[in-house]
Amino acid sequence: METASPDYHSHEEFQLRRKKLDEILTLDIDPYPAKFTPTDLAEELKETFAEKSLGHSEEAGNGETPETTVAGRLVLFRAMGKNAFGHIQDSSGRIQIMFNRDLTKVTGLSEEAEIRPLKFIEKKLDLGDIIGIKGNLFLTQKGELTIFAKEVTLLCKTLLPLPDKHSGLTDKGVRYRKRWLDLISNEESKKILLLRSFIVQISRKYFEDLGFLEVETPILQNVYGGAAARPFKTTLNALDHQEMFLRISLEIPLKKLLVGGIDKVFEISKVFRNEGIDKTHNPEFTELEAYAAYWDYNDMMEAMEKLFETIALTLFKTTTLSIERDGTTHEIDVKAPWKRLTMKESIQTYAHIDVDNTSDEELAKILTETGNLAPDEIKKATRGKRIAMLFEELVEHHLIQPHHIIDHPIETTPLCKLHRDPSQAKMGIVERFESFILGGEFCNAYTELNDPVLQRKLLEDQAAQKQAGDEEANPLDEEFIEAICQGMPPASGIGIGIDRMVMLFTKVESIRDVLYFPLMRSEHES
Repeated sequence: METASPDYHSHEEFQLRRKKLDEILTLDIDPYPAKFTPTDLAEELKETFAEKSLGHSEEAGNGETPETTVAGRLVLFRAMGKNAFGHIQDSSGRIQIMFNRDLTKVTGLSEEAEIRPLKFIEKKLDLGDIIGIKGNLFLTQKGELTIFAKEVTLLCKTLLPLPDKHSGLTDKGVRYRKRWLDLISNEESKKILLLRSFIVQISRKYFEDLGFLEVETPILQNVYGGAAARPFKTTLNALDHQEMFLRISLEIPLKKLLVGGIDKVFEISKVFRNEGIDKTHNPEFTELEAYAAYWDYNDMMEAMEKLFETIALTLFKTTTLSIERDGTTHEIDVKAPWKRLTMKESIQTYAHIDVDNTSDEELAKILTETGNLAPDEIKKATRGKRIAMLFEELVEHHLIQPHHIIDHPIETTPLCKLHRDPSQAKMGIVERFESFILGGEFCNAYTELNDPVLQRKLLEDQAAQKQAGDEEANPLDEEFIEAICQGMPPASGIGIGIDRMVMLFTKVESIRDVLYFPLMRSEHES
């Protein structure tokens, strides 16, 4: 059995452990003490004493070897007459413990008690219980570092069992929903999630070292914007049930800070989009957004690729990652600089279509032949959107090595500056880039639009699309336009998907593997 059923109170194992808990209480032992102070971690002890000469169990029993105090979860136990052996697992790993009939004591167990310490450990403790150990280190005949337990303190009596020690926790639904069991049972899951936290730390330090200031902006907004997405809605009772939205992007408030004179600003936080769930999408996800006054999208491209290079070198001392996808191993090199192609160049290179010499009708025909898009969607799309669709359908999956895809059609975003080359601007090209690795998008970035007149027009176009039924179009944000009217310096901004970045560096294929608590269907419904 992998985990208890929802009605665990009637579970046989729960009843047995509950009975043991009552028996422990009758011995005047506190099964849930308030504090215990370990001095060492399992893996640190192994590293410290890896090549040192230690005595055997006799010297440890006499207190002649180094002392230690550890705490962790009992994950293995076997009685062997006068001695018993077990393993405890702490946040760093596992270490072996030896319990002795004559020299091991149990905290709180009186000498007058009918049950002796070793028998108490054997009969009243269960796998999964959290215990503290004070004792002396020694090496077994096989050379395994072991603690001779002088004193055992029960720190938490558990009432439900761990997953089976042989089959482990294999059901992915249970692993994702009950992440605490996954962390206890699967060392690889724990490594991935700890690595996630480390990658976020590296990213934060990277932008701080570039002079960016980290800030926090509101999650609840009365006008949403900054991305093409459907929002989550709620109401604010304190303001007479005013309609509010969970943010879909960090962009708009961060740009307002640029207007306010904070020239380099970034935030790492959750955003929320009421959309589908698949291998690379979760409705709530972590985004890093950064904005720099007096930069353009070329500066931000350099910052993006240097970030990935820095993470790789910090984690692996190399920029080359060996990653398997669909049975093929790819040697991905994130070393800067990355290859740059305009969106039109990428379509020419990988789909062999010269967009500038292809009519709107021919673009629609090619898109229809892919079989992946609804005819009405193709019919309603502008020329710029058809070009973007063509890129998504025919090019993205070819972008295995790192690519920056630059210079997108203006219809793809209302917040980006027109291209500085007049000929490109005339064709509706904006200074935007997205970065791709293994066929997946990792960031979205612009030279930011700071022309208030054009900004209003583009947002009015978005509002009209929303009025016409486009659920992903943005409403008109008058306050943002007002801020731009008061002057935003030339700037560049970027949004980086932290979860997808972690997927790359941990070499996993599902976003759920890099989220501590991915969104799941409720256990009752499933």
